Amino acid sequence: MSPVSRSTKLSSPALPSFDDASAQVAACAAKVARIRPGIERVRLNQALGRVLAEPLRADADQPPFARSTRDGFACRAAEASTHRPLAVAGSTRAGQTPSGPLPRGAAWEIMTGAPVPSGADAVVMLEHVEEFHARVEESGFASARAIRLLPPRTIRKGENIVARAAQARKGDKLLPAGSLIGSAQIALAGSCGCASLNVFLKPRVAILSTGDELVPIRSSPGPSQIRNSSSAMLAAMVSAAGGSPWVLPIARDSAKSLDAALARAASADLLLITGGVSAGKFDLVEPALIRAGARFHFTGVRIQPGKPLVFGELPHRPTDLIQNKNGTKCFGLPGNPVSSAVTFLLFAAPVVAALAGRGARGPSFDRGPRFALARLTEDVKTKTGLTRFLPAACTFAGVIPEVALVPWQGSGDLAAMARANCFLVVPEDSHRLRAGSTVRILLL
Repeated sequence: MSPVSRSTKLSSPALPSFDDASAQVAACAAKVARIRPGIERVRLNQALGRVLAEPLRADADQPPFARSTRDGFACRAAEASTHRPLAVAGSTRAGQTPSGPLPRGAAWEIMTGAPVPSGADAVVMLEHVEEFHARVEESGFASARAIRLLPPRTIRKGENIVARAAQARKGDKLLPAGSLIGSAQIALAGSCGCASLNVFLKPRVAILSTGDELVPIRSSPGPSQIRNSSSAMLAAMVSAAGGSPWVLPIARDSAKSLDAALARAASADLLLITGGVSAGKFDLVEPALIRAGARFHFTGVRIQPGKPLVFGELPHRPTDLIQNKNGTKCFGLPGNPVSSAVTFLLFAAPVVAALAGRGARGPSFDRGPRFALARLTEDVKTKTGLTRFLPAACTFAGVIPEVALVPWQGSGDLAAMARANCFLVVPEDSHRLRAGSTVRILLL
C-alpha cells in the first residue's frame, strides 16, 4: 500500500475497478471481523440494531408441549379418517392444560396454540368437520356432542400439530454470536426469557468534513458558503450501519487545521473524511494523511460518483482504548453529498458493520452493500469506462420491481437523492441499458 500521485489519480485506467476495490474492502472487513469487540449488556427493548455478542440458547424445549396450529378437534388420525362420529370428550383453549388423555373413539375440542391432549396425533380443522348433538358412546365414554370428518377428506398423523421440541431442544443454539438483532430476534430472545442481552460495543466512527466553504447547519451561509449537510447525513448512515457517530468540527483547507483534526480523530475505530480528496490545488487531505502515517489501499476507484475515494489506515496508538487493534481505518470521501452517500454505502458501511461485530462468530451476510434486481422502465445512455451509480426510484408494488432514474443535476443534488430510494448500477462497459432489461440497483 503506497500513495498514488495526483497525476495518476487523473488517469482512470490506473485506478482499480469497482469490483477490485470492493474485494479489497471486503478482505479488510473480514480481517476486522475476526477481532472481538468489547461487550456490554443492554435491556431487550434497547437491543434493536445491535449485534449479539454470545449465542442465544433455548432455555426450554420449543414448543414446551405439543400444540395445535388450528382451531378444531384433536383426534387420532386413523379414527377420524373412518368418518365415524367421534364423541367430544373435552375442550382446551390456549393457556389451559387438558384435563386428561384423549379417550378411544373420541375427539377433543381445541383452539390454536393450545396443548394437544396425550393420545391425540392430529388436529382436524373446524371447517372440515360436521358437528351434531347426539349421544355417542364409544369404549365406555359417552357425550352429547359429536363430530365427524367430512368425507372424502382424510387426515394424517401429525397434521396441524407442532410436536414438543420440534423447533428447538433445551440448550440448542438458536442464534450465533454476530447476529444482527431485529424484531424477530427480539421476539425469539423474549421467548427464551432474556430480559437483557450481551451485545458488542458500537464502533466509534469519526466524521470530519473539510472545506473553507462549509458552515455549521444552524449558521446562515455567506456568499460562496454552504451548510455542512454531509456530516449529518453520514452520522445517520453510520448509525444505520451499526456505528456510533462522532461528528468533529469542520476542518479548514490548511495543513495546520487538517493535522489537528486528524490527531483528534486518531482514537476512533474508523475515520470518514469528506472533501479535499481530489486532485485540485486545495485538496489537501491525502498529504495530511501521509503526514499522519497513513498507508493507502487505494486512492481512487473507477466509479461515478465517487471516483476520488481514498481508503487507508492510520497507525495504531498503543494508549488508545479502541476496538480495532490494527489502527484506525479511514476513508476519504468526495465532498459532494451524493458522492459521499454512494461511497459510504459501497465501501465504508461494510467496514462499520464488521467493526460492530456483525458476522464476528456467525454469517457475514449483513456486511456488504445491499443490491437487488429490478426491471428498467426507460432507456439509459451513459459513457463507458466507469461503473456508475445513478439516483433512481424503485417501485415494489408489482410482481417484479420496476426502476426509473430520478432527474438530477450531479453529485451535489441533495433534492434528487432525497427523492430516490436506490441507485441504478450501470456497468463500466455499458453505454446503454434498454427499457425492459433486468438491472442491478443499490438500495439506500
